Amino acid sequence: MDWRERALCRYGDPDLFFPIGTVDRGLALLQADEAKAVCRRCPVTRRCLDWALKAGPVDGVWGATTEAERRALRRREARSSESSGMSAA
Repeated sequence: MDWRERALCRYGDPDLFFPIGTVDRGLALLQADEAKAVCRRCPVTRRCLDWALKAGPVDGVWGATTEAERRALRRREARSSESSGMSAA
């Protein structure tokens, strides 16, 4: 079974996971927070987040994160990989 078939977001309003506007203020922030609350109860949150991180820039809330939060995670991971590579050299 594909992990997406077990995702709780399949049973909710899809618009909730794709807030209109800047997700750091106003109605979009409230929507993103509501979507993240669903994600935190979901049995496949980690797999969803892994998919979104590998897929690159994708709109919406995936794995309890917004695109801006995933961008920050990718940057942190890249910096960590760079510093690990430098210490091994």
